[in-house]
Amino acid sequence: MKSISAEQPEVVPQLVAATAHSLPEQADALTRARSFAEPLIAGEMLDTGENTLAHADAVAAILKTIGGSEAMQAASYLVYACDHLNKPHEVIAKAFGESFAALAIETTKLVKVQQQARAADESAQLVDDPKLRTENVRKMLLAFSRDLRVVMLRLASRLQTLRHCAARKASVSPQLARETLQVFAPLANRLGIWQIKWEMEDLAFRFLEPDTYKEVARLLDEKRVEREGYVEQLRAGLEKDLKAQGIRATVHGRPKHIYSIVRKMRGKSLDFDRVFDIRALRVVVPEVTDCYAALSWVHAQFQPLPDEFDDYIARPKANGYQSLHTVVLDEAGRAIEIQIRTQAMHDHAEYGVAAHWAYKEAGSKGYSGVSAASEYDAKIAVLRQLLAWERDMLGEQGGNEGLFDDRIYVLTPDAAVVELPQGATPVDFAYTVHTSLGHRCRGARVDGAMVPLNTPLQNGQTVEITAAKEGGPSRDWLNADLGYLVSNRARAKARAWFNAQITHETIARGRESVEKLLQREGKTAIKLEDLASQLGFKSADNLFEVVGKDEFSLRNIETLLKPPEPALAPDDYLLLKKSRNTEKTPKGGVLVVGIDSLMTQLAKCCKPAPPDDIRGFVTRGKGVSIHRADCSNFREMATRSEERVIDVEWGLPRGAEAAVYPVDVSVEAADRQGLLRDISEVFAKEKMNVIGVQTQSIKGTAWMTFTVEVADSGRLAKVLGIVAEVSGVRSARRR
Repeated sequence: MKSISAEQPEVVPQLVAATAHSLPEQADALTRARSFAEPLIAGEMLDTGENTLAHADAVAAILKTIGGSEAMQAASYLVYACDHLNKPHEVIAKAFGESFAALAIETTKLVKVQQQARAADESAQLVDDPKLRTENVRKMLLAFSRDLRVVMLRLASRLQTLRHCAARKASVSPQLARETLQVFAPLANRLGIWQIKWEMEDLAFRFLEPDTYKEVARLLDEKRVEREGYVEQLRAGLEKDLKAQGIRATVHGRPKHIYSIVRKMRGKSLDFDRVFDIRALRVVVPEVTDCYAALSWVHAQFQPLPDEFDDYIARPKANGYQSLHTVVLDEAGRAIEIQIRTQAMHDHAEYGVAAHWAYKEAGSKGYSGVSAASEYDAKIAVLRQLLAWERDMLGEQGGNEGLFDDRIYVLTPDAAVVELPQGATPVDFAYTVHTSLGHRCRGARVDGAMVPLNTPLQNGQTVEITAAKEGGPSRDWLNADLGYLVSNRARAKARAWFNAQITHETIARGRESVEKLLQREGKTAIKLEDLASQLGFKSADNLFEVVGKDEFSLRNIETLLKPPEPALAPDDYLLLKKSRNTEKTPKGGVLVVGIDSLMTQLAKCCKPAPPDDIRGFVTRGKGVSIHRADCSNFREMATRSEERVIDVEWGLPRGAEAAVYPVDVSVEAADRQGLLRDISEVFAKEKMNVIGVQTQSIKGTAWMTFTVEVADSGRLAKVLGIVAEVSGVRSARRR
């Protein structure tokens, strides 16, 4: 039985040229990286039983074989060193540079994702839970698209794991073998890295179905000499005849891959002898016209099978593959599969996307005439194949279920991949790239064309943002009906900007009030931070904010600035403690418990009204000031002068008419024409007299303070509920 290595085709270099060029070349990078990693991993073993350093050596060798530079090979050692470093990103960046560190960290993260996926598979979750598989594929796609070098490192590492187990005749878990067939081999196929794809498929199949593998290998080996002699005779004759027809052609025999043979046998219910590519030739010609000329001559000399002809030149495969495929019968009735393609098509078929990646190191002409116009074009080519691979993976779940139901991937002008929710707009894109870019976004180009900012983006598009030097978002962006923002995260960032602006305006207003007070009192030398600290605030801005919101009375500052009042005289204490058998109701409807005809006044800072829970504070010369129990000013004064607090409660008002009390109401709303009128009409219909109105509009938001007269503050809550239903009103509350 032949070994896999005997069936392995010649591996063509230059496969990872484009990924390699993104790593900075450094003197002795490979030697330095191995020396750096060796003391960390030399004594470690992977879960397959392979020595970690030996595995890294083999991965570097695979990368070298397929064209990886020394820098790319060096990265294979740093990936395995990560787990043994406390701060891997910091350490590797310092020793080798940021590019190496980013690659090592990204690859390490992906390895852990795949380990978790296999663990889930072992507990039968992966097969039964499409959502889990979708998430794992998404994470792989993001890792690959963020850094193309990760693709090559993971493919090389998986191939080495399979080679190691095959060489040691060790078992491989079904989960790892299935992952190879279902994830890694299709990825290599999509990227056109055929040599890795075929070897991976054969090795994985060998572990999953060893008996079938051995049987097909035996059948191939039994007639190997006869078959190879026949194919060589056929190859030489075809090449000679084509040249005689004026067609410059190179004809090769094609390698045999056990897994592909088995798939054809099963897919078409064929016996081994009827699998066409057991006898197969490949014809490479200079021009497209030569392809069809060669096809015409082949069909004239042999009997073609009409159902086995495919024109992938006129209709290329999704991954860009082009070739003519035909199956013909010789005089003995034996089937022969023949592929006909140009040299450029052959290079793409052999190197896949890597033929485009290679442009930078190979120069403007690329390899074998295949080139990409720019690094951007190369990345676009890779991204398209990665997205196609992702669709292949999730499409097996059936229907449209999968990643593309809720995610899209677009590119920056530098070809960096950005993940967005389905339906996202250029504004969402700008906020995802950077919060500041989102705030300053003013226009967008998609694939070079100007578009409205609420245009839904599509997979694979390139988005370029036009931004102002400074400024903020538009209020329209927060209007869901206009469709500017789909991402919850972007919407939160825009809303936070407006909140910060309001806070800034409030602080400025509060600062102005405090500074004017200090000027009146002749205390401008006082440091504002010290003043805030003495009043119990962490910073001056905290003080300015509550003053700007009218939640903290300037009287507190006045009190602090004035000299302390003398303590109450003994007679005053006696007055407060004096008890009466009868209770009278002073003017204003407030009963001062235990004190006869003591003057009272309603505090202007909190404007209490029945049936609010109230407290009294004895002032000097102005009687008792009545506050709401939750008044911040009262709590501040009570803390400093607890002996002046006095119990009070509402009494019956004098006279036939019920007493009314002024109450302040704050309303926040989207500014519009007629807003003040509509809110005033609510108070009028509810028979609440409005005795004062203050309004201010900031950036499209109206801030209103209504002073209304109420007999019962409890009824006010119902009226505020009606105000809140007025169009544009965001909140209505009592101050």
